[in-house]
Amino acid sequence: MFGEAVVFFNRELSKDFKFVRKQGTQLHSKMRYISAQFEALLSNDLWLKNAKHANEMAQYLEEKVKEIDEIKLTQRVEANAVFAIMPRKAIEKLQEKYFFYVWDEEKDEVRWMTSFDTKKEDIDLFVEEIKRAMRDF
Repeated sequence: MFGEAVVFFNRELSKDFKFVRKQGTQLHSKMRYISAQFEALLSNDLWLKNAKHANEMAQYLEEKVKEIDEIKLTQRVEANAVFAIMPRKAIEKLQEKYFFYVWDEEKDEVRWMTSFDTKKEDIDLFVEEIKRAMRDF
């Protein structure tokens, strides 16, 4: 997916936007090709299906991680992100195989994200790697 969309809930605010967009932002020469992606994403509730799936996968990840005593979840899972505190050495070991951000270096808090294409099998493998990383240090 490439591109950005600006949504105006108040149409009055969009009155001069075409001028502002052309003068102050990037306007791609082949915008119609970029825009075609949005038509597909916004049709038949595809965006909603993708978001629901990502959120469900985050909840699944939360359930699986709760089984690991050494990990402390720090935030309620309300979207497609899981925040957790785990030992630094385990973080480093896990990052050898998976990319994720250390959200708060001082607390060793990590942020794990799920997406529209995350599968339960992916999470199961990730959780096994977490357990392995916890054992190895």
